[in-house]
Amino acid sequence: MATKPLILVTNDDGIFSPGIRMLVEVMQEIGEVVVVAPDSPQSGMGHAITIGNTIRLEKSKLFPEIEAYECSGTPADCVKIAKHFVLKNRVPHLVVSGINHGSNSSISVLYSGTMSAAIEAALEGLPAIGFSLCDYDHNADFQYIRSWVKQITETALTKGIPTGITLNVNFPSRKYAPLKGIKFCRQAIARWEERFEERYDPYGRRYFWMAGDFDNKDVGEDTDEWALSNGYISIVPCTYDLTAHTSIGWLNRQWSYPS
Repeated sequence: MATKPLILVTNDDGIFSPGIRMLVEVMQEIGEVVVVAPDSPQSGMGHAITIGNTIRLEKSKLFPEIEAYECSGTPADCVKIAKHFVLKNRVPHLVVSGINHGSNSSISVLYSGTMSAAIEAALEGLPAIGFSLCDYDHNADFQYIRSWVKQITETALTKGIPTGITLNVNFPSRKYAPLKGIKFCRQAIARWEERFEERYDPYGRRYFWMAGDFDNKDVGEDTDEWALSNGYISIVPCTYDLTAHTSIGWLNRQWSYPS
């Protein structure tokens, strides 16, 4: 590109997380970076937006060499306020979200604040990528994926991403390094089997803690779960259109309401 691309960086783990620090470092090697990220962890927020409360936006000193802001809102809020207030008339060439501490493969994409920020960018007409590492440790090692993050970002900037599509990129855990390569996949059809643990606080008041196990019965070798468990980076193209298009004809035939 003739000039440095403008890259908006956000996440859901919060502006203080090691994952976003790594992502910012890589993006600075590629273009001009602006950061708008939550001022506290927002994992599992999905595509929530703030409509009944205030949103606060403060300059951050965490990245003194670039324009950076801490936002009290959700990941989706961060993208909205970045596009419509922080950047004003400037349009980012790419929005990147992450690097998330933990997998956002399969059904987790629906709950993910990381991916919701990236999908919000697509809703705003901006190309976007969500990056996640299959390691929930706060001190996870991101170094072995650094070159892959840069390569994927540069390819997205030069080759482009289809309009309205967000790329969900997941990296296998450190035990699979060196990684075998990239697989373009479909989202595995799997689900979480939740359970609620009943507990009591020191005052004797009952509360619940949600836990669960991931249940993947999808045996396909074209899924993100297969790729990740076999040492490959998974890239799933995602769209915000949740219409089950193949079911429209069935409903017209079977329900047969008069027109």
